[in-house]
Amino acid sequence: MRILILGAGATGGYFGGRMLEAGCDVTFLVRPARAAFLSTNGLIVESPLGDIRLPAPTVTADAAASEWDVVLLSCKAFDLDEAIGTVGGVIGPQTKVLPVLNGLAHLDRLDSAFGSERVLGGLCAIAATLTRDGMVKHLNRAHTFTFGHRTDDQRRFCEVLFADLGRARVDVKRSDAIVLEMWEKWVLLATLAASTCLMRAPVGDIVAAPGGEAVVTGLLDEIQSIAEANGNAARPHVITRVRALLTEAGSGFAASMLRDVEAGGRIEADHIIGDLLRRGAEKGVEAPHLRIAYAHLKAYEARREHEPGR
Repeated sequence: MRILILGAGATGGYFGGRMLEAGCDVTFLVRPARAAFLSTNGLIVESPLGDIRLPAPTVTADAAASEWDVVLLSCKAFDLDEAIGTVGGVIGPQTKVLPVLNGLAHLDRLDSAFGSERVLGGLCAIAATLTRDGMVKHLNRAHTFTFGHRTDDQRRFCEVLFADLGRARVDVKRSDAIVLEMWEKWVLLATLAASTCLMRAPVGDIVAAPGGEAVVTGLLDEIQSIAEANGNAARPHVITRVRALLTEAGSGFAASMLRDVEAGGRIEADHIIGDLLRRGAEKGVEAPHLRIAYAHLKAYEARREHEPGR
């Protein structure tokens, strides 16, 4: 299959690198500066699971028109509109779009832009960053990539794609319940982001504080209630695992959103937390802990807006 990956940053660069390493037909759609870097240096990935340094086929937006089987989107939610505009010209009659963004709001926007029959479901679990010298640095041993069909007509395509991607040295999974699995990741991620950003601390420090564990579990219970009201409650074994992760004594587990806040960067407050509150309100679910966390994040965004360079 011909795979086009939008961007060659932390997520797209890592998974794309593993696909290239396995001999998959991968091209990166990148800006001119990144294209120049990759042309000179190749794609460089440093990982505890094995480093990669390979030539990286690239194309820029002004020369990207072609027939692609699948376009992989791994951007942040606040860059989604730009991403839609960028890939709009490369979507052929049979092209599928595979997003691995967090939450679910992006599905509605992609469905509207390209048609729901083209848009697959997907998620990933990885901690990686793009260093200042242009290298993708994989920070731990997690590298899971999950995708699946949202309509029966997409099932065969996903089976063929899985056969192709299954060669890569990553944990690739084809799911028959991809929307549920996206909700389950959202339950974990939203609880982690809301709690660690609100308390400005990792899990271990929060649960060590008086009343800290109650804040985390209160958020988890509210978010699970919203998922349940929307027909996608996280399954019991998932909730058990999530609760253990989020209440582990001494844990340094924290959301990437907290790192973004501490660095003064942009955050996905509306996509990760605000959209949950909207879906909960539509179903009559009260979420007071989550509303406080959301207010905290929106106050951060407001302060960042009127204090440039903060």
